[in-house]
Amino acid sequence: MRTLITGGAGFVGSHLCERFLADGHEVVCVDNFITGGGGNIEHLRSNARFSFIRHDISHHIEIDGPVDNILHFASPASPVDYLRHPIPTLKVGSLGTHNTLGLAKAKKSRYLLASTSEVYGDPEVHPQREEYWGNVNPIGVRGVYDEAKRFAEAMTMAYHRSHGVNTHIVRIFNTYGERMRLDDGRVVPNLMGQALRGEPLTVYGDGSQTRSFCYVADLVEGISRLLFADFHDPVNLGNPNEVSILDFAKEILELSGANSRIEFRPLPQDDPKVRRPDITRAKQVLGWEPKIERREGMRRTMEHFRNKVNA
Repeated sequence: MRTLITGGAGFVGSHLCERFLADGHEVVCVDNFITGGGGNIEHLRSNARFSFIRHDISHHIEIDGPVDNILHFASPASPVDYLRHPIPTLKVGSLGTHNTLGLAKAKKSRYLLASTSEVYGDPEVHPQREEYWGNVNPIGVRGVYDEAKRFAEAMTMAYHRSHGVNTHIVRIFNTYGERMRLDDGRVVPNLMGQALRGEPLTVYGDGSQTRSFCYVADLVEGISRLLFADFHDPVNLGNPNEVSILDFAKEILELSGANSRIEFRPLPQDDPKVRRPDITRAKQVLGWEPKIERREGMRRTMEHFRNKVNA
């Protein structure tokens, strides 16, 4: 099989490149390095079944030969990144989705869109089920990401219904693991980096807001299963084990052995108060649920960041 992955040099994308190479696929990685990095895929370049195209998928792309699978993962995904690149975020969610769906239609490819739990916004339903339509501020600062993904989902379903494209949509909840950037602005690298540098740990608000964290290997397994499933509606993938940000910061302090204090800051605009996936659909359709306990995944990730901080 020949599999094209946009955003393939990113955090999740690079793990997907590894997975599909391990499964015997030829992998074509497309990335413009706006948030991804060449270091994430450097170890793959010696593989004869791996190729890289530096390209902004918001612009038209031609791919010679057959393409069996397309996974559209290109997009800034952390608040720091999409607030720094608001217009490219909107473009890759709209134009990039259009371009990759057009390619899937032409090549008769399976297609998988990386959507996000952010489509639920600051949810009024908890935990979040796929049937929930969300509570999103379309003109708020986070709207560039939220609405780009909501539009991408709508376009994906339109191509499925109108053109018969074999589409799939994964709504990804908070994911962590090796190859996250220390400066990507999400809670795991923020708190781990601060602990490892002996700095105060920044907690926004009073820390009572909750998140649930899924280790990247579990996510990749779910994505692989979804790509080959006979199912076209969105599927939540994430870990339903919910924790408050304050308790999570305390876990990181314990794991790192740091003596840092916790420092409270004002809550950012439209920051969700709760976030936990209902994964009933993933269990029923894919036979999937996370296997890696948070403490073990955090230990592995801490070692990754420890090497970066000490480099």
